[in-house]
Amino acid sequence: MKVLAVTACPTGVVNTYMAAEALKRACEKFGLEIKVETQGSIGIENKITKDDILDADAVILTKDIPIKNKERFNDLPIIKVSVSDAIKKAESIIIKVKK
Repeated sequence: MKVLAVTACPTGVVNTYMAAEALKRACEKFGLEIKVETQGSIGIENKITKDDILDADAVILTKDIPIKNKERFNDLPIIKVSVSDAIKKAESIIIKVKK
């Protein structure tokens, strides 16, 4: 299973990247592949491509601020979570994605 995620927070600094790392660790624990795009204060990093989207089974979006270009994920199951939950409850989120 391949998961995509986009993380962003109001300040675009620490929490954006902490959420990305927590989701990566949780996917690794459950043997899932993940690519995380961060939309932080320095712009978009690790941008998700069209090919990534074609190969993906689900996407996780943080909901604290609007995600840029989220319409590209319209054909995928989307789970929206707060940045705080992505950091603190990443494993629970990944279990939900697997269902």
